[in-house]
Amino acid sequence: MPKARVKFKPPGTRPFDLFGFTANHPDDEFRILSNYPTGEGLYVILEATMANPEAVVDLFERSPMSYEVLHADEHTALIQYLLPFVPPPLRAVFSSGNLPQFPLLVQDGWILTDLTTTQGRLSDFRDELEATGFAFEVVSVTQSTDPTDLLTDRQRRFMVEALERGYYDTPRDCSLTDLAAALDVSKSTASVVLHRAEETVVKEFFAESAD
Repeated sequence: MPKARVKFKPPGTRPFDLFGFTANHPDDEFRILSNYPTGEGLYVILEATMANPEAVVDLFERSPMSYEVLHADEHTALIQYLLPFVPPPLRAVFSSGNLPQFPLLVQDGWILTDLTTTQGRLSDFRDELEATGFAFEVVSVTQSTDPTDLLTDRQRRFMVEALERGYYDTPRDCSLTDLAAALDVSKSTASVVLHRAEETVVKEFFAESAD
């Protein structure tokens, strides 16, 4: 079954505009880790890895939604918030017979997600979503996925830098501190980004091997 990477974004702006916020913070990383519907609406858990995570907390503070900061440190904010409705993309995913795969990456005003689907269901998803006014693009469709294709641009940049500097050599030619300095980020940020990239590559590699 093919795997498709798709991205979509809403038209215009909204009182609470997470899409616009991410477009204004292109070097930061935003991931929707999960969501679940209730009688009140849709609960969403968002993770933001930023140079200044207080900025995303301030975005929620100015929004009309209820929210809770589950965790915050120097570079990360984990926020649970309640949407008073099920958004069109999620309705379109369900209506087209697909299932959302988490985490969802919110980047430069777009949501990016990977779907293991059929061509027909992918077309149905596009039609359902475009009927709501959302822009929609298929980034790639592959029968078997190279694990590195699942990395974000930032994760790939960090891993390439780590490889080129000998971070993965034995013995190491580059420490995490040196790598962070070369990337102009904190040591903790470098560690988090690399760990997530490594997790993605390892899990996908062994998933493909198990098949």
